[in-house]
Amino acid sequence: MAKPGSLWMRILRVVMFMAVIGVAVSLFAIWKMGAWNLVFPDNSHDTVAPVIPADLASPAVLVFSKTNGFRHVEGIAGGAKALQAITSKHRWGMFHTENGAVFNEQDLARFDVVVFLNASGDMLSDAQESAFQSWLTAGGGWLGIHAAGDSSHLGWQWYRDNLIGATFTAHIMGPQFQTATVVLENHQHPALRDLPNIWQHEEEWYSWEESPRAEGFTVLATIDESSYVPVADFMGTQTDLRMGDHPVVWTNCIGNGKSVYAAMGHRAEAFEQPQFRQLLESALTWLIDTRGEACRPLQAN
Repeated sequence: MAKPGSLWMRILRVVMFMAVIGVAVSLFAIWKMGAWNLVFPDNSHDTVAPVIPADLASPAVLVFSKTNGFRHVEGIAGGAKALQAITSKHRWGMFHTENGAVFNEQDLARFDVVVFLNASGDMLSDAQESAFQSWLTAGGGWLGIHAAGDSSHLGWQWYRDNLIGATFTAHIMGPQFQTATVVLENHQHPALRDLPNIWQHEEEWYSWEESPRAEGFTVLATIDESSYVPVADFMGTQTDLRMGDHPVVWTNCIGNGKSVYAAMGHRAEAFEQPQFRQLLESALTWLIDTRGEACRPLQAN
């Protein structure tokens, strides 16, 4: 028969073991859902640049998916696969990295377009941000996908003002993913080539405080708010996310540089949707074909 003291020690060990298991499971769940850096913020910046293949084809696309904020695990994987297919089709070079030290004058000079593929958080040092800003203003092209327009970038004011033009508020919840109607607005824009005027897309739809149109950005496509439920229903609290004028694709001129932002791309499935895949291809083609040309903003037709 076990002594009372030893019995309590066994019970305590079991409880401690279960607690450790519970913590481990919780930490794994946080990592799995991409929220690790939200719970444990990481503001570190890379200092040693990656080695870019010497034989990288030209024109070339730099795909950047560093996440010092929420990590869209599936979206990054699906987006990288889609972008690789697009660049291979056109025989463009593509280099995918999560090393922010690639943002230096010498390395950026090898690329025609930079894609922020669900990149989030405080990703770059001041010097790296400055190098990117100079490269883009001089005539580069930028394509931002989904989380590139969320609230994790607000510490970089230049980025917010020149590439997004709006302040993120929230995304839909309850349900988090909904099919909605996307409506083209600026039909003559090359970034919309071969796209239907209206299509359906399932997404975690973002909202912003106001349309980037108010800050002079050219809106390319909007979302019909009557086609889905623009509400964030979380823990019993409902937040109305309707914007009225609700863009989901837009463009801007930054000096001689050009940008396109698309709000879609949370999950891998988004990149398999034909219209979104075509949007990415047409946007990249426009950014590459007009590299070095003066950027001329277009007005909605």
